[in-house]
Amino acid sequence: MVNLLIREGRAAEIMLVEDNRGDALLASRAFRQAEIDNNLTVAETAETALSMLRREGDYAGMRLPDLILLDLNLPKMSGKELLSLIKNDEGLRHIPVIILSSSAAELDIAGSYGLHANAYIVKPLNLENFTDVVRSIEQFFFMLAVLPGGD
Repeated sequence: MVNLLIREGRAAEIMLVEDNRGDALLASRAFRQAEIDNNLTVAETAETALSMLRREGDYAGMRLPDLILLDLNLPKMSGKELLSLIKNDEGLRHIPVIILSSSAAELDIAGSYGLHANAYIVKPLNLENFTDVVRSIEQFFFMLAVLPGGD
């Protein structure tokens, strides 16, 4: 993936699906400190994220994300429902989805992996720990793992 990003000369596209503004701000700060150049897009609802992923309406020209960070506890459509829709869509299933949730419940963890989440991380509570998590994510998904191309 990083080779693809370097070859294309572009930043990593990351989508955060998070309805809690405080958590979204924490993630934004952590990604600004990241080593990999990135564009973080925040969707506050699963419905908005789905419109972005399907490139509907105002999102028609949007690039697909290279990675999705998904909260489970969202209003209306849950994170699990969105995960299921992504992983059952031939045009989207290649995008790695990391569940980033405050829940450490085995039911949520097992259920997310059962829906083909690529990883499950319990949300850190402070900026320093969040920054460490972001570094680990970027190290693994953008420097170590080889992922299929998108668009």
